[in-house]
Amino acid sequence: MPACGRQVFTRRLYADILLESLRYCQEHKGLEIYGWVIMSNHCHLIISAKNENLSDIIRDFKKFTAKSIVKAIQQNAKESRREWLNFLLTKEDKIWFWEESYHGEEIFTKDFFDTKLNYIHLNPVRAGLVEKEEEYLLSSAGDYFGTRKGLLVLSYYG
Repeated sequence: MPACGRQVFTRRLYADILLESLRYCQEHKGLEIYGWVIMSNHCHLIISAKNENLSDIIRDFKKFTAKSIVKAIQQNAKESRREWLNFLLTKEDKIWFWEESYHGEEIFTKDFFDTKLNYIHLNPVRAGLVEKEEEYLLSSAGDYFGTRKGLLVLSYYG
């Protein structure tokens, strides 16, 4: 989900808000997370819903995180980009954080799942942030490679 092209998630504080919201959705809304990565200006999620409509969960997640992250930016005295980000993310008292749509694709096979999981885990490698996908901390790659317990509880496909 692109965050309107802004480099918001270069600060761990804002990525942590995103992660906490995902945890809330897992615990209270039945969100299942199979794979994820948070990049500087977007995130990728492989998800499904147990109980609720997935579109409703995503809508609520995007609304909550947009408000929470913009508020955190506005209240962060150490944020050197505060005025610039506030200008970019708020217009006419409305928050414009996430792009309006998301690029959901339904996964029906294990092969397609593996292709998508590899694609999202390789994002930090393609961006030149790490040499190996399992080195990147803001992703589920460490769970899959067995190098560390990740920051979110994962469900496993298949």
